[in-house]
Amino acid sequence: MAAAAAASMTVAHWSTPTSLHFSTAKNRNAAVLLNSLRTCKITASSSISKVQYGYGYSKRSSILTGFKPFSSPVMEFQDCTVKMEIDVPVGLAYKLYSDRESIPRWMPFISSVQVLKDKPDLSRWSLKYKALGQELEYSWLARNMQPTPNQKIHWRSLEGLPNRGSVRFFPKGSSSCLVELTVSYEVPRILAPLATALQPLLESLLRGGLERFATLAKSTLAD
Repeated sequence: MAAAAAASMTVAHWSTPTSLHFSTAKNRNAAVLLNSLRTCKITASSSISKVQYGYGYSKRSSILTGFKPFSSPVMEFQDCTVKMEIDVPVGLAYKLYSDRESIPRWMPFISSVQVLKDKPDLSRWSLKYKALGQELEYSWLARNMQPTPNQKIHWRSLEGLPNRGSVRFFPKGSSSCLVELTVSYEVPRILAPLATALQPLLESLLRGGLERFATLAKSTLAD
């Protein structure tokens, strides 16, 4: 996942009423207690800042005036699947795709993947891409689930941009295979007005990624 711009300080005041009238002795005692409370002052800085919604950010001006519940920043999951036949043995395709830190080589909108050294099933992902009039920048922590060698790799995010997915490998004879990539994701609220355009965009990006993967796999086979 812009520098914050400083602005003037805003002070919000809250105080108890100066006079309270109750009909019982018990309530009169409560009134005395309440009136003994000093005025409470809450000081906050008004600034333009990154607003985190568990992934990515948007910019907004925020002044502390009270507590308001946050609405969900996401919509329902959407699925996108692309598949491609690649002229390499299924074992080679599986081995290449299992190297998560190499994925940005064929998926350029993924800027980086870093596998955690102490927990190799976990990896940190960063996405940077300009599309639909937006500078998209998101990150997430993902866990690779138990793979099925030469058949399936799958994952799900644990924090950050909500997503999950799989890569399946189907042998097509001894020298080629079918690779099927499925990505499921929640649409960030900032992109909700563009949700209908997001699906074909992602499909195009994933298909282009598989084409580059096929080229890389064939060149690796030739070496």
